[in-house]
Amino acid sequence: QVQVEESGGGLVQAGGSLRLSCAASGRTFSNYAMGWFRQAPGKEREFVAAISWSETSTYYADSVKDRFTISRDNSKNTVFLQMNKLKPEDTAVYYCATQKRLGPLSTRRYEYANWGQGTQVTVSS
Repeated sequence: QVQVEESGGGLVQAGGSLRLSCAASGRTFSNYAMGWFRQAPGKEREFVAAISWSETSTYYADSVKDRFTISRDNSKNTVFLQMNKLKPEDTAVYYCATQKRLGPLSTRRYEYANWGQGTQVTVSS
């Protein structure tokens, strides 16, 4: 079982940057692909980015491509989401989670588990 905790959220102006962290507990962290999702008020939780256990594969939602970068440090059991050129529409609670199955990276929420409590990101215009 892996438990995760997100941090690094905050208030930033449009065009600014934030770096989110997802710290995981459990010795099997490096076995899992990891994903970031976000949920804005009144909206469904949506996929943002994912990274394979080996870091060789990453995948991004079109809305964040070329602005966000996902990475991980398995020696520190941590996944990161570097967010640049932030827009007001990026405002949401950001969550990380582990992908349940081996294989290609998934964008589907139901294929992820071990969700954290989330960290709030607010981008002002």
